[in-house]
Amino acid sequence: MSESGLTVLDGTHLRSFNPSLPELNGSVSGAQLLDIADSKASTSLFGLSLPQNLKASALSRVISGPGDHADVTFRQTELDKEKASKFLSDYISAIADELKDDPLVVSILDGNTLKMFLEDEDDYAMLAENLFTDMDIEDKGKICKNELRNALVHMGVEMGIPPFSEFPLLNDILKKHGAEGEEELGQAQFAELLQPILQETADALSENHVVIIHNVKVVNGSKLRKLLADEKQFDNVVERVLQETKSGKDGLQKTTELIRSFFEKHGKDFGLPPSESNDAVILLYDAVFSEVENEESVVKADNEFREYMKDVLKKFAEQLEDNPIYCDLDD
Repeated sequence: MSESGLTVLDGTHLRSFNPSLPELNGSVSGAQLLDIADSKASTSLFGLSLPQNLKASALSRVISGPGDHADVTFRQTELDKEKASKFLSDYISAIADELKDDPLVVSILDGNTLKMFLEDEDDYAMLAENLFTDMDIEDKGKICKNELRNALVHMGVEMGIPPFSEFPLLNDILKKHGAEGEEELGQAQFAELLQPILQETADALSENHVVIIHNVKVVNGSKLRKLLADEKQFDNVVERVLQETKSGKDGLQKTTELIRSFFEKHGKDFGLPPSESNDAVILLYDAVFSEVENEESVVKADNEFREYMKDVLKKFAEQLEDNPIYCDLDD
């Protein structure tokens, strides 16, 4: 699924994927099988290099045993074709489940954004002019050829340029077009030199996509749903809310006000987005509590309070499932 030009990987791509083993001569080790599975999952996810924590969490869903020991044991195990095929299917499903609970937000750089700039003369002229102005810090009307590298860095992922660390071919492209050294360029010369560099970069990306993971947390209610399904964990939350809301509170204060105040302070612990994240979070709280505020007006007996809490958390989970909140962790 996509959000504001970004792509959200929530496991959907993998659920429609039917992985199959390559031809095997006899058995296959767990380590080899994991390499095969990771490669197939990566291919299905636009070539994404799977984060280590995602792979470890998925593996722990499939194999039994304590932590690292189970991992090492599995990697050394030999599996026949039938067992290997079952593991492959289970492991891909486990990655999909992990992504459903904790989606990744990525940019898929495939050259299309750059091609859009290059195909429209006016758009490209404005892009080149803006870049030149940004690079011409001293306002001399001239910049050195080696500033082309900084221009690409300045464009960044938002304009379709991957980081040099993720796409070292950029170094070769710059060198090929002579974008090195102290020779100075005017704006027209800069634009003339930049164009083939962007074109070759776009062509290279169209053949080998680069997937960039953003430091964005998607809060979609999955943690809340797990909390609601675990009676003991849920009871602990209710007890915590009761203790805090009864301490120094006016007994006539509305239940909705008490619970809202608590979750605005501590909701992140239970799978709610931080209350200060963005306007969408305020709208989320308003939507949930506008539904429940007329149900009861004052704090009730503990057993009734428990059901009231469950109703509130269910509404949060439903709202977040329909309209996930995106929290930029870099802010």
